[in-house]
Parts: sequence; structure tokens; C-alpha cells
Amino acid sequence: MAINLYYYASPATFYQLSGKLIPWFGWSAVILTVIGLYIGFFMAPTDFQQGEAYRIIFIHVPAAWMSMFIYLVMAFWGAIGLAFKTRLSFMMSRALAPTGALFTFIALWTGALWGKPMWGAWWVWDARLTSELILLFLYIGIMALWAAIDDPQRGDRAGALLTLVGAINVPIIYFSVKWWNTLHQGASVSLTKAPSMAKIMLIGMLVMAIAAWLYTIAVALYRVRTLILERERNTDWVKALVEK
Repeated sequence: MAINLYYYASPATFYQLSGKLIPWFGWSAVILTVIGLYIGFFMAPTDFQQGEAYRIIFIHVPAAWMSMFIYLVMAFWGAIGLAFKTRLSFMMSRALAPTGALFTFIALWTGALWGKPMWGAWWVWDARLTSELILLFLYIGIMALWAAIDDPQRGDRAGALLTLVGAINVPIIYFSVKWWNTLHQGASVSLTKAPSMAKIMLIGMLVMAIAAWLYTIAVALYRVRTLILERERNTDWVKALVEK
């Protein structure tokens, strides 16, 4: 049976669907987070070079992955919204931004906690760290732009354009350790080579990454529902929903 994507692009239909999906994604995120933290902090062995301090990577690395991935998803929804003028696409982009900013902040903060014992400094103007900080500024700037424009449609278009322009920073973050001589270590997990860590460490990190993505979906769906009610408040279906 074919799925009619245009049917689910309707705010009214998506509102009902998202309400059913949020508990599944939310509770799955909670369960996987507990499992991932247990693996990372109790089952994974101590690193022979970094000692116990390395365990921050079970939070730091998934947060860094999500900070970049969420931004690309925002850019995707912004592009879809500009191309097809779909209201829901712009709302999805808006709903993802706060979570993307949160994960970027967590990545920077945990990176500082990791960097202090490894490098002897909380912060260095390393290419990877600097480009990640720029990503945080992009998230904040996009949200500030939306808040500054009273007309939601104009704000949607302006935010989408800024998101698309800023997307060039994501490959800079990812490839910075290859393009420049940086203090930040290279990727431990790559699609082109075997992971340079113990299997149990990799499992814990991937479980945390999946948990972070499930959390992102749950929170984004919740925010989308709020945006839908706000923007569709004059429609009959929202009025009927409020009256119940």
C-alpha cells in the first residue's frame, strides 16, 4: 500500500499522527539513554591512554554528531519549504533549531571537560572547536531572526535562506581535522574504515547516538504540534479541537 506523503503534509493530519508518535519516540529515547550510559560508564573498559576521563565521549560524540546532523535536516526542510511552499516544512525546521543548539552547546561543554585533562586547557582556538562554536552562533542567529520578524511567512523564508547558507559550515566541522593540523583527534568511527575502539565502546556510543536522535524526534514533534496550533488557530479544525 503506497503512502500518500501529501496527505501527511497537511498540518491537521500531521498533528494527529505526531501526537501518537511522541510517546513511542520519547520513551524509547529514555530507555536507550539509560542503556547507553550504563554501557559507557560501567561496562566499557578504561582507556589505557586517557584513563577514566575518556568516558565523556559517550555524551560528547553523539552530541557533536547530532549538532551537525540536525542542522543539515533543518536545511533540508528549509529547502523543501522554499521549493514547494509547504507550511509544515518550515515548521519542522523551526522545531529542530532549539534541540540543535542544545546539542551543540553540550558538545562544546563536554569537549571542554574532555580537553582540560587531555590538552591542559578548557578551550583552544582549534579548527574543529572554532567551527563548532560558529555552528552554535548560527543556531542562535537563525532563531533570533525568526523572533525578530513578525510575519511568520517572511521569517520562514529568511530563516531557510540563512540555514542553507550556513550549511557550508557543517562539512568544515567534519573535515577540519583532515584539512588542518588540529589538536582535536580524528574520527574514531568512519564509514570508510574499521572503528579504532573496542566493540563495547562503539556499541555504547551508537546506542547513545540513537537515543539522542529519538529524543530529537520526540521533542521536535512536540514543538511542531505547538506551532501548528499557533499558526492554524483560525481554522475550523483547531477551533473544534480547542472546544473539546
